[in-house]
Amino acid sequence: MTTTTLSHTSTVHWDGGDATVAFAWAADEPVHVASIGVDGRTVRVHAVPAVEIISADRGSVPASYRLVHSEIGAQLRYVDHVESRHGTTRSLRIRQRAGGIEAVLQLESDDDVAGFRAQVTVTNLSAEPLVLFSVASWAMGFTADGSTDRALSGWQLVSGRSDWLAEGRWTTTALEGPEFPDLAENRTGHNPRGAFIVTSDGTWSTGRHLPVGIIANDELDLAVAWQIEHNGAWRWEIGRDTAGAFLALSGPTDVDSAWSLPLGTDESFTTVPVSVALGRSRVAAIAALTDYRRRTRRSHVDNARMPVVFNDYMNTLDGDPTTEKLLPLIASAAEAGAEVFCIDAGWYDDSGHWWASVGEWLPSTTRFPGGLAEVIDAIRASGMVPGLWLEPEVVGVESAAADTLPQDAFLQRSGVRVVEHHRYHLDLRHPAARAHLDEVVDRLVRDFGIGFIKMDYNINPGPGTDRDAASVGDGLLQHNRAHLAWLDAVLDRHPELVIENCSSGAMRQDWAMLSRLAMQSTSDQQDFTKYPPIAAAAPLSMLPEQAASWAYPQPEMSDEQIAFCLVTGLLGRFYVSGYLNRMTGGQRALVAEAVRAAKDLRPIIATAAPHWPTGLPGWTDRVVSLGLHAGDTDLVSLWQRDGEASHVALALPHLTGRDVTVSTVFPADLPDWPTEWDATSGTLTVHTTDAIPAARTFRLTTPLNPTA
Repeated sequence: MTTTTLSHTSTVHWDGGDATVAFAWAADEPVHVASIGVDGRTVRVHAVPAVEIISADRGSVPASYRLVHSEIGAQLRYVDHVESRHGTTRSLRIRQRAGGIEAVLQLESDDDVAGFRAQVTVTNLSAEPLVLFSVASWAMGFTADGSTDRALSGWQLVSGRSDWLAEGRWTTTALEGPEFPDLAENRTGHNPRGAFIVTSDGTWSTGRHLPVGIIANDELDLAVAWQIEHNGAWRWEIGRDTAGAFLALSGPTDVDSAWSLPLGTDESFTTVPVSVALGRSRVAAIAALTDYRRRTRRSHVDNARMPVVFNDYMNTLDGDPTTEKLLPLIASAAEAGAEVFCIDAGWYDDSGHWWASVGEWLPSTTRFPGGLAEVIDAIRASGMVPGLWLEPEVVGVESAAADTLPQDAFLQRSGVRVVEHHRYHLDLRHPAARAHLDEVVDRLVRDFGIGFIKMDYNINPGPGTDRDAASVGDGLLQHNRAHLAWLDAVLDRHPELVIENCSSGAMRQDWAMLSRLAMQSTSDQQDFTKYPPIAAAAPLSMLPEQAASWAYPQPEMSDEQIAFCLVTGLLGRFYVSGYLNRMTGGQRALVAEAVRAAKDLRPIIATAAPHWPTGLPGWTDRVVSLGLHAGDTDLVSLWQRDGEASHVALALPHLTGRDVTVSTVFPADLPDWPTEWDATSGTLTVHTTDAIPAARTFRLTTPLNPTA
């Protein structure tokens, strides 16, 4: 880090791993990002205050819907900055003050990662209350400084939408265009007031939009990727000023999610963390974000072990497990090579109508005449780790736990417990709620030796709770943070327990959750032909080794269809279901071949960065691909969902000029898809067969040094 003073302007250059951020300020100006750099490329950028705060008594200037151009942000002035190091982690704290308010921007980065985490802490130093409406965790300009004429020219936005069964639908759009029309705002003497704003409310943090995005300019060789690391409400926005454009990232706000917070004298508030990664291209920026995720992930033995999981739910038992149904599946899963067997929903239900009665998590006596332990023992005797499905945060309206737990242990509005789809929602700020869940998890681990929990989450209770909270959004934020603390405590007590993150598929696949949990169920999609775009896009939101995309082959399928299902899960955390016990010997052998391939690929997947040789997948694309690059190896899965045999060109620019050897990872015994490698253009052409649908996974190996 270096600090300089030029022409009454001071700067601090901070190296966040392979990325560089220069901050500047003056006696009459707040701290702002002056330039960003990566891999030898530095761009001076449009100046906006690095800290933006909107309060009840000081809003935006001019009036707007934005996070930025706040009155407080413009008034802040530099006090000091401190750099420190703890092991491989470096941090920078920049302190500013204005009118009785202190704001500290903190950045953290790990060595060799072209990215950083940012948070802001606001403290009220005055005798008057400070009522916060929003505090941005990060704000920066990204267009070149001085590019007032068509500043957004060449910039593209990569953003994602989600829905149940249709998670991770990504699009690339030009920022210059309908979202930012020519306003002739330079004639007004004011910045525009609008912005491209994306928000999420409630607790399904990824139920509609994704807290991950990329802005990229190919002409500038620059891309900025970001993620908001929060399991509740959040907001990101892109806006254009008269002198350039900006990006701002935030947790909950008053206008979006009913969040406000009064701070008394010497009281503080810290924003939700966000992270930013830089690259010379969008793929490079996602690779940097992938590196960041690996460095900030909770340490766990499962991170490298990545056991193959069989789960009885998807397109199989569908929440109706019994001893009679499970024992044959257990035997078949073990024969195929699964290492974990998870009993999914219904194991606690005697009535056959379990949805509204969940909450006590006691084993059914009618489903398991010999006791649940009989089935658990069969799993363990087959050499697999036993697992159970759990939806811990909810209590059904018909559950005994709804009466035994105190009223204040649930999210409330005006003293009434919130009900969503016949469930109450626990408020994990309350000690009784946490004690109840601790008892459940500890009992299942102690009494049954459970080593795997599929943690589901199927309701969204809305904007929050007003019990013991300054606002509804404040109550939700406190609950969100209490939930993360509860998860940390569970894993501290049970350090080898593997917890899968699930939420009606992937309605809560944010990094706050995924930094703690082993794997993510990427969807509840039951049509195997619709799953590839979800599986291929998953590494934009999570680590490849966390992405558990269901592979659910069935006995009525052809061999090509079975292989298609299995390829869908192969470049992630292998997650198998299906009636393996009803398959022919040849079909079971095909599944076992895929399991062996998944185990062989684990060391590569756990270190690889994603790329997309046919482009980011579209929901209806005929051909979908996902690539993973690690050292001298690339893995590529290619799905052909519709049409006829074709010649598919896979773009692999990072391999241009190299000798490449191509082999089929899976399936080995189905018709070969011939390939041709063009080292000059970095293109692999794959000749597919007439089988529809069909899929293959390839391994590409190459010398680490280019050929002459």
